[in-house]
Amino acid sequence: MSTDVPESPDQPSPAAFDALYRGDFDTFKRVVQRAGDAQHTEFAFDRVPWDIGEAQPAVRNLEADGQFTSEVLDIGCGPGENALFLTDRGYRVCGLDAAPAAIGIARERARQRGLERAVELDVADATALTGYTDRFTTVIDSALYHCFPEDQRHGYAAALHGACRPHARLHLVCFSDQVPDEFPGPFRITEDNLRGTLGDAGWLVRRLERTTYTTAITRADLAQQPTSALAAVATELDFDSHDRLLAPAWLATAERS
Repeated sequence: MSTDVPESPDQPSPAAFDALYRGDFDTFKRVVQRAGDAQHTEFAFDRVPWDIGEAQPAVRNLEADGQFTSEVLDIGCGPGENALFLTDRGYRVCGLDAAPAAIGIARERARQRGLERAVELDVADATALTGYTDRFTTVIDSALYHCFPEDQRHGYAAALHGACRPHARLHLVCFSDQVPDEFPGPFRITEDNLRGTLGDAGWLVRRLERTTYTTAITRADLAQQPTSALAAVATELDFDSHDRLLAPAWLATAERS
């Protein structure tokens, strides 16, 4: 039985994510705004906060360690940086996202890099994955799992299982339960939740370790909004060498039974 930290009632829908990728930050903020205290304001986005313009370091490290084999599914691919990185490294990659605007951005970036014929990018429901049965040998989930409420995570893990071949590997990066409440974003995930949900769907968890997820939010951004709740807790968190804020995360590697 999987458990989790308390759930927030207002989570972004695919339409809200689509608005964010279209630059409609006010619509996204209305969906995810949390009740704050009188001392702090909400952090105001002026860009997609996870679009760092390159592949996530965790994905680069996994690839360098030989943890990918074609055919790769980048599920919740967003603007496509992980998918394009892996494509450029010679893998056959399919990037899927529920937000049409995200896929539009990913396709344009693929075109700019001469990869439009090498990578597959499409709109899809990650909790169904109709038409992708028994196809993939590796899956990368870079910050999608924590976007689903508990009742949808089980269907999502099962859909991934059905889209993969036997012994396929799933690499999943999600916000951990060490992310402060003031940090904007979806659900915080516990170790028990990951192990329980993946196990219930037929995945064998081979590795589960703490890591970080690199955001596009910088020290300079926080300095411009010093009264925000995020700025108030940023001193508890780490930054990378480019002064980008790092969110506490899990890296899970699981094998399809």
